[in-house]
Amino acid sequence: MIRILLADDEAMIRAGVRAILESDPELEVVAEAGDGRQAVDLAISHHPDVALLDIRMPRLDGLAAAAELRRAAPGTAVVMLTTFGEDDYIAKALDIGASGFLLKSGDPRELIAGIHAVAGGAAYLSPKVAQRVIAQLSGGRMARGAVARDRISGLTEREREVLALLGAGMSNAEIARELHIVEGTVKAYVSAILTRLDVRNRVQAAIIAHEAGLVA
Repeated sequence: MIRILLADDEAMIRAGVRAILESDPELEVVAEAGDGRQAVDLAISHHPDVALLDIRMPRLDGLAAAAELRRAAPGTAVVMLTTFGEDDYIAKALDIGASGFLLKSGDPRELIAGIHAVAGGAAYLSPKVAQRVIAQLSGGRMARGAVARDRISGLTEREREVLALLGAGMSNAEIARELHIVEGTVKAYVSAILTRLDVRNRVQAAIIAHEAGLVA
């Protein structure tokens, strides 16, 4: 069972999102918050697998709450949920360590798929968000490619293999099956890769994998 904290300042939105999530028997909303400060407190007390946070909330907005959650409850993956698709929100969410970014206007199936992906150790961006990220990466690709290749030069061959599969969107379990190793070993490799590349999360590592040419 995947345990979820749902935070949104609009009760009707929370009710609708909760109904979508709990239509999947593997998902359970264990706590709801109406503002960012309450979301952080509930995450610390309930230890959910995933925190689904609206970006615009009172007392503490979703981005600030996400940043605090990454420090106070590092075992909880953070997914941002918003009606806004502006590039600055996307960049900030990824920079603070969010593992997913979903739009409220998206397909409900994206919401369920995103929660499963993030809970499984992968990253997930809604298709519209992914298009924006790719568009941002398209300019100056050659220069960034050279920088990315330099950044991965210190990785071992096995770490590069793991990074390539991570960049392809695989979860830890999927990488373990692909490389015929145990999932705990994959987690250790991913942790080492994030440290060596000096990035905060899998999304940033995946971007480097793409820029370095490890992923088609």
